[in-house]
Amino acid sequence: MKLAHTTMAALVASVAFMGAAHARDQIKIVGSSTVFPYTQAVSEEYSKKSGKPAPVVESTGTGGGFKAFCAGVGEEFPDITGASRAIKKSEVELCAKAGVDNITEAMIGYDGLSIAISRKNEADWSLTEEQIFKALAAELPDGKGGFVANPNKKWSDIDASLPATNIVAFGPPPTSGTRDAFVELVMHDGCKGLPGMADLKKSNEDKWNEVCSRMRQDGPFVEAGENDNLIVQRLEADQNSVGIFGYSFLYENEDKLKDVKINGIEASPETIADGSYPVARPLFIYIKNAHRDVIPGMKEFLAEYVTEAALGPDGYLAERGLTALSEDLRKKVADDVTNAAKLTN
Repeated sequence: MKLAHTTMAALVASVAFMGAAHARDQIKIVGSSTVFPYTQAVSEEYSKKSGKPAPVVESTGTGGGFKAFCAGVGEEFPDITGASRAIKKSEVELCAKAGVDNITEAMIGYDGLSIAISRKNEADWSLTEEQIFKALAAELPDGKGGFVANPNKKWSDIDASLPATNIVAFGPPPTSGTRDAFVELVMHDGCKGLPGMADLKKSNEDKWNEVCSRMRQDGPFVEAGENDNLIVQRLEADQNSVGIFGYSFLYENEDKLKDVKINGIEASPETIADGSYPVARPLFIYIKNAHRDVIPGMKEFLAEYVTEAALGPDGYLAERGLTALSEDLRKKVADDVTNAAKLTN
């Protein structure tokens, strides 16, 4: 009965919203800090072309974006959310419980996860995923079947060829899709080759996942919030610290920062596109279809987002660091967004 009541309340709110004439005159967008600059660029282009108010775009992080997006249908809730990972089953269920049961998923392109350092730092940085794990994991195997708190304080404690400077890494919080991707694509890969970890995964996958996912909290890893620009500022202030964020922020700040190669490969649009860079991921926007016919300009904004001028390999989003999808995928995304294709998973 409780679920039925919740669904009925959501339906009533949805009908009331659909009956409201232009409840607000600006599109409201939340979500990933990595997707933020791309959506902001589309917002500016849409406003310039249409003469209408630019959408309000807020960087909340992927998890925070889904929480707000899935809270309900109506003018107080966001119309679109950006995400640096695909929506989780639990988030689809959260949406559905609040009446948000008609969503379009659009993959807009690819992004690399970058580790960067100030250009003031003169060392030629290159790290393996195993070295990154040994620097940032909360625990490491003790060689006897157990685990110890991470003892590494300096990069040279991990490998004598690395700089003898303190490990300081500024990175995203647990609510961020960038954090989720970093754990999955870097920490897990760096963990799996350590002594005993392959056997542990076979015997106790939950324990393996815990050990390989948990970031240290004793100082070397610093959660820097959802604002990647703050990480850039901190790297400028401390030339020996490294930062973790999407490639777009490195691209936008190449005058201040330089790339830390991962497994010997430098992050670039070419290496991300061809799959040689080991830490790349797709980026998404999610659209609340119940809002399309109510929020002024929403259809036009979405149409701008999926143009070749935006998403194409020579588009203005590529100029900001987005790696374009293949031509056939871009066509599918444009069709899905135009026709309000419903997410089914």
